[in-house]
Formats: sequence, C-alpha cells, structure tokens
Amino acid sequence: DELLSEQERVLEGKLAPVVRAITESDPHVQEEIENVYQKIITYALLRSGLGSPTDIEAIREVTAALQSVFPQTEVITFISLSKKDKEQQLKDLAMLVTGIRLYNKQCQKGGSGIDDLPNILHEAIPSTTRTLDEHLNSCQLLAHRYTALLESMQEDPHRYSQLSTSKLKEALFNVRQYEAFLCILQSNAITSAQEVDLLDVKFEAAIMVLKNTVQDKTTLESKEVFPMFMELSKLWISYQNEMLLLSFLTNMADNLQQFLEIQSQLFPEEMLTSLLEGVTVKSDEQRIKETMGTRVNVSDFKNQEWLFPETTDNFDQLLIQYHGFCAHSIGVKGITLPGNPAIGVLKHQEKYYVFSSKEAAYIFAQDPDKFIQLNVEKAKKYAELIQLLELRHQFEYLVPHAQARNTKKGLMKPSPKCDSGTQTDTHILPPTIVRSYEWNEWELRRKAIKLANLRRKLTHSMQTDLSHMRRENFTQVYLPKDVGTQTKRDNSSNVPKPQIFLKGLRGGSSPTTHMVTVDLTRPLDET
Repeated sequence: DELLSEQERVLEGKLAPVVRAITESDPHVQEEIENVYQKIITYALLRSGLGSPTDIEAIREVTAALQSVFPQTEVITFISLSKKDKEQQLKDLAMLVTGIRLYNKQCQKGGSGIDDLPNILHEAIPSTTRTLDEHLNSCQLLAHRYTALLESMQEDPHRYSQLSTSKLKEALFNVRQYEAFLCILQSNAITSAQEVDLLDVKFEAAIMVLKNTVQDKTTLESKEVFPMFMELSKLWISYQNEMLLLSFLTNMADNLQQFLEIQSQLFPEEMLTSLLEGVTVKSDEQRIKETMGTRVNVSDFKNQEWLFPETTDNFDQLLIQYHGFCAHSIGVKGITLPGNPAIGVLKHQEKYYVFSSKEAAYIFAQDPDKFIQLNVEKAKKYAELIQLLELRHQFEYLVPHAQARNTKKGLMKPSPKCDSGTQTDTHILPPTIVRSYEWNEWELRRKAIKLANLRRKLTHSMQTDLSHMRRENFTQVYLPKDVGTQTKRDNSSNVPKPQIFLKGLRGGSSPTTHMVTVDLTRPLDET
C-alpha cells in the first residue's frame, strides 16, 4: 500500500503542471479552446501510461476516444466548473479513454503502445518465484551447515579450536534473517500470482459484458456503458500495480543477494567442506521428521497447559513465539533449531512455545520464565535476534539512538513525559427547554377555560356626539429669536510716555557735582 501510494504521489507530481495549465486556463477564442483540448488529450495519455506522447498513433487513438465522450464543444462548460470538479472530471475522462482504448484493443481495432500486461505477468511471476526458490534453497542449505557445525563444536570443542563460535553464530543468525526476508518475498509473489489470476477472470468477464452491450450499435447511452469502461480501466490499473509490485520484489531480492555473497567471504566453500567432514548435515524438514513420533505426556505436568494439533481448533493459526524456533535451544545453545508443533505447544502466560525435541520441552516447562529471560539475554548479545525472533515487545523500554546509554552513570535517560488534560463542555447541545410547558393539570384547565371564553367574546365599538367628526389639530408657531442692538462705540486715545533722564548723578573729576536734566518726552501733537 505504501509503495502504490508513493507511486500515485509521484504520478500526481509529474502531472501537476499539465493539470494546472488546464484548470487555470480561461479560453475565449477558438484557438485557445483547441489548445486546452490538446492538453486534455496529453493528460489522458500520460495518466493512463498506455503509450508515449510522441507516438502519433497513440495520440490519434486517445483523441478519437476522447471526442466520443467529451467533444470539443464541451470545453466551455468544463471551464466554468470549480477547480476541484475540473480535476475530478479530468481523472474520470482519463479512465474512460483508457477503458475505450482497452476495449478497442480486445476488438483488434487499435491498442498502439499498450503492452500485454497479463501475459507479461504470467511469464514474469513464475520466473521471479523460481529465482526466489533458488536463493531460498541456497540460504537454507547454508543455515543447515552452520547449525550442524555449531552442534558439532559444542560436542567436541577441541576439534574446532581455531574457529570462532561467536562469528559462526552471527553468520547463522544472518542467514536465518535472509531466509525470513526471502520467505516474505516468496509469499508476496504467490499472493501476486493469485491476484493476477483473479484479475484475468474479472477482465475477461468485463470484456464479454461490454461486447454484448455494444455489439454493432451506433449509439449507446452513456449511463449504461461509461461504468463498464471505468471498471475496465480500474482492472488495468490493478494489472499495472501488480507489475510495479513484482518489479519491486525483484529489485529487493537482487539487493538482498549481496548478504548471501558476504557469507562466502567469511566462510569459503572449501573451508566449510573441510570442517564438515564426518558431520551429518540435517535439514529442518529432517529434524522435524525425526521427532514426529515423540510428544509430551500431559500427565507429567500439573500446572502447564499443552496444545496438540488433533485436540486444538485452529491450531495452524496459533501465534508461535520466536518465529517458530525452539524456545530452549536459543538461550541454552545459542542456535536456531526449528520447532516441531507435533511434540506439543506449551501455553505459558497466553503465549505459545514450540520445541525441537521432547527433552527440550520438558526442561523448558520446568521453569519457563528462566529460559525466556535467557533468550532475552541472548538477544541483548546478538541484537539481530530481536527482529528475527520477534522480541520487540521485550525491548520496548529502549530509547532511540540519540538518547544513547550514559557511559559514566550507566543509566538510561527517561522517556519524555508531559501532563495533559482535556475539557468538555457541560452542555454540548443547545438547551431544549419549552417555557410554555405546564405540568400542573389545574393550570392547563385554567388556560383551556380562558381560551374557550375568548372564543365567545366579541369586540364592540360605538361613537358619541362628542366624538363625532372630532379630529386632531396641530398649531405651528415661530419661536422668538435673539436680537441685539448697539448704542455706542468704544474709543481710546494714547498719550506719550514720559521719558526724562538725569545726567551727572555719578559725579565726575571736579569736586562739585553738576546734574543736567534731559526731557525726551515726545510732544502730544506728534502722537
């Protein structure tokens, strides 16, 4: 789903300039209308992915199909729509054109640039499946040889003194991871093949219905055939999605191949062959087959619950822990041995565990919590086991890499926390109180009597001699206004300011003081 949504987002981004040019245009003359129509043709061709815009024959087919459902005269009506409606109608037109072209191809009347996706898928899926099977067989054989070598090393450690047990275990876990990924890809390829077979049936049925509906008719009702063309286009889009998914799976398988090639550098073929001399290499199927005759005796355990295939409903749907590997051998031996459900499935704390042998089951059942903790400790040492054995719930307390372990204090930083609160309205809905409602029966009776009395009442009016021909009179007067009179005027005169100065008051060189009076006052007639 994420792959298809990303592909749809990329396609929308590529078509955005064309869509913008169509939806934002406002043609007025015939030349502009033709230009918009040509852009719609280009959009329909690019949206469907059936042919190249440089293919003249493909453009001719798209033009003919578009004119049959959307003639050029409809452009004016199209331009008057809102932007959202324009974009939706463009998508619908592209699907209709695609459906018409696919129908014409089935009728041998066109189909230029349209690949035969059903046949391509029918050839590509088996090829991809075979490639995945080959890779899966190679990595399973390598895992079996690593497992046999590790078991032999535990029995006779002096024989392999120069071989690193830790590195060999890491190689085994890596191969098991690679095997798990290949199994997922193989499952997806099988699901894709089933989906393609189902699409073939639907596509043929849709073509037959269209042929029976169209036949040799010259005119058809749009509401009758348009949904059929749309359905045909949707089925073809499903073919394209399956093709995209198959290409994605193939690329991923090719990218994963490098991890298997690294194994040959760590442990070359000659080295493994020499180390495995005299050692029996058993496959997972052989190990399960050897333990098919043994099973746990339930009476030996009073407080443990064991499940068996013949006594448990939906036994195949049980969620087995540790990806189906033996729950005892992981923590004790450090190797991944396939568990055999026929021996018995232990139910402990609502979780289910399988074992590679009856002895391992008995040992594990004596103290399950102890061995579960051993498996967790083993996963701490080999971090790849967390994903391989699906132990994520055991390590939920781990923080991201940015909040790494404090090497000085040896403590983990606490996860950030915050207080939050929510508040709701006391009365979300508006009040529905009816003020006129009365619950008192006597009050209701009083209102009923009042209404009944009002029905028998009449309004009377009369006119007397005093009121005859009487009317309202109005009188208008002029309000007094303020008037002022002036009887005299103010006048003023100006007299000269006296200016008299005395000279000699400070004395001089002579002992006798001589004072002189100087009058500088201007005469009255000059003022």
